[in-house]
Amino acid sequence: MSTATPPATSPAAPAAPRRRPTAPRSRGRLVVTAAVLVVLAAAALSTKVVPNDSELLVGPAAFDAAAYGEERFGEVQAYATEKAVPAAELATALQADPQAATQYGVASSSGIGAVVPVSLTGTVGAPDQTGLPVVTVPGVPEGFLVHVQLGPAVNGTDLRDVTGDVSLNDFENQIQYQDAGAALNDQLKAQVLAPYAGQDLTGRTITAVGVVTLINPQSWSVTPVSLEVQP
Repeated sequence: MSTATPPATSPAAPAAPRRRPTAPRSRGRLVVTAAVLVVLAAAALSTKVVPNDSELLVGPAAFDAAAYGEERFGEVQAYATEKAVPAAELATALQADPQAATQYGVASSSGIGAVVPVSLTGTVGAPDQTGLPVVTVPGVPEGFLVHVQLGPAVNGTDLRDVTGDVSLNDFENQIQYQDAGAALNDQLKAQVLAPYAGQDLTGRTITAVGVVTLINPQSWSVTPVSLEVQP
């Protein structure tokens, strides 16, 4: 008996991979478009159209130190004139108590010493090692040196500080604060010292109202706000 051999069969072809359904492309495009529209709308709402001549384009005005000096010098001059202590009285008080200056003026911006308005009449002498002339004032005790800034240079911030109502907080930065003091000194030179510029005042009698910061109670550097020179 013979056994029939079954015919050979070809191997089955592999089944094609099934593709996952994807969202239509049109839906994705709609989502992107909607997102772009939302962003553009938000930007439009937050954008402010400013005319070309608007102050917003310019920003805050720069500090005008010269204008500040012109505006404030008269106020400083009037204040110092009203509050001025005779030099002899101030020196005698300081001789008894070096801290006595606090009752006549305000604390300096540096926190060292007091800023005091003072009045004096005296004879101008030669400059000493400070470079400033020494003024001999009757009634001022021996051992006190009274210097007066008669120009051409005027240093310090006495005029800015004398009223006690000007501080760094009134300005944007330290530079403006310093410029304010320099601008007041410029007004002093223009309005008070200019008539005597270039003159040698040695030996002449002056009457002045000024301001002094008493860092050293026995050595003064008076910044005048008014000055009269006798012929």
